[in-house]
Amino acid sequence: MLTYKAAYKYLDEGVHAEVVDFPGVITFGKTLEEARKLLSSALVDMAETYLMYGDPLPRPDPTCSASDADVEEPIHLLLTAASRVTLVPEVASV
Repeated sequence: MLTYKAAYKYLDEGVHAEVVDFPGVITFGKTLEEARKLLSSALVDMAETYLMYGDPLPRPDPTCSASDADVEEPIHLLLTAASRVTLVPEVASV
């Protein structure tokens, strides 16, 4: 499990959310609860994209902070391994 830092900023239209130590993980929700759910999903999507392209995940940086955030809290990325098996039909020799 990797623990990053989530930051939330209340705006008139809703809540801006970002993971301050994982570049590109940002979203927006109407409420804090919606922003949390969307941010969790965005973090998973971005981590999967990094891994799909063979890029290392950013290291969590506990010193990162968003000075204009109204709320900062940990957000956890749980890595799971899975294997995919594809069966290729045997070609009969003639």
